[in-house]
Amino acid sequence: MSGLYLSRGLFPQEFLRPTVQFILDSQQSSGEIPWFESGYTDPWDHVEAAMGLSIGGEFDAARRAYEWLHSMQLVDGSWWASYRGDVVDNSARRETNFVAYIATGVWHHFQVTEDRDFLRAMWPMVDKAIGFVLSLQSEHGEIDWAVDGESKPEGDALMTGCSSIYKSLECAHNIAYTLGEDRPHWLHSRVILGDALRNKPERFDRTWESKARYSMDWFYPVLAGVLPEKEARARLVSRWDVFVEDQLGCRCVSDEPWVTVAESCELVMALLAAGDHARAVEVYSWLHQWRTADGSYWTGYQMVEDLLWPDEKPTWTAGAILLAADALTEHTGASKLFCEVQILGEDARERQARVD
Repeated sequence: MSGLYLSRGLFPQEFLRPTVQFILDSQQSSGEIPWFESGYTDPWDHVEAAMGLSIGGEFDAARRAYEWLHSMQLVDGSWWASYRGDVVDNSARRETNFVAYIATGVWHHFQVTEDRDFLRAMWPMVDKAIGFVLSLQSEHGEIDWAVDGESKPEGDALMTGCSSIYKSLECAHNIAYTLGEDRPHWLHSRVILGDALRNKPERFDRTWESKARYSMDWFYPVLAGVLPEKEARARLVSRWDVFVEDQLGCRCVSDEPWVTVAESCELVMALLAAGDHARAVEVYSWLHQWRTADGSYWTGYQMVEDLLWPDEKPTWTAGAILLAADALTEHTGASKLFCEVQILGEDARERQARVD
């Protein structure tokens, strides 16, 4: 199916219910949400799928997803790169943007449910996770992308990963503020991280080839609220023809003929953040040709070979579909999470000053 045009107040509940059910059916009894049946679970994509459950009204299942992460958290506040049940699947590294994303998921669930007991129960996990992440921030503002298996920092930073952390710090602050916890250094860390993202490109991709060929490096600073709206819109316009394939979606990499559903959904939300509602609606309408009968979505489409690739229908792609639909229709209290910046306790002038 294609051509699903969404507007405010018209969340397609019946159409997207199978997508919610797909995530629910994929969830393990422990609360873990693997990529797909027999697949591994990483902390970031687990949270993305859990947010889909919250949007779908499956609040108990979403809470169990966060409780599973709580049970797997290491003493220093981090998680390994991936798991299979209670077994570590990848112990080579622990990635900072994976760890920070728990704050985004917890704040998202609270915005949907207004469940203060949930927020309080998750606070120790969020507090420890953010502590781990900020321990890897340099004096220049950027945050190391990972530590290795021996807890040694990898020594470089990613534009996409740091942009994701920037949004997570916003969410972490809002959790702390709501609960009356005092973490003023979190906002300071967010300020200097934002400065690095906007003004210090030399602090990223220092030890490897530039990641600028990846579409996420293009739109994630917009999605995460790093840029004010005028600059955000200009950034998206600047490389639109490089990454966007008409009637198909957003490429993952500029030089590969492959569009992916999850990146396209994130681009939809970035367009909304940049005030480009019309194109957000249009891009989202293209994506349902990659939907299957059970409500899941293929990872992506290879244009040259005319095939769906890889042969996977990930739970996190389903989560991204639900997040974009919520953002377009403003269905839940969390619908604007990725479309605007909200810093509780600050007035509009202070918020703008932080971006400028």
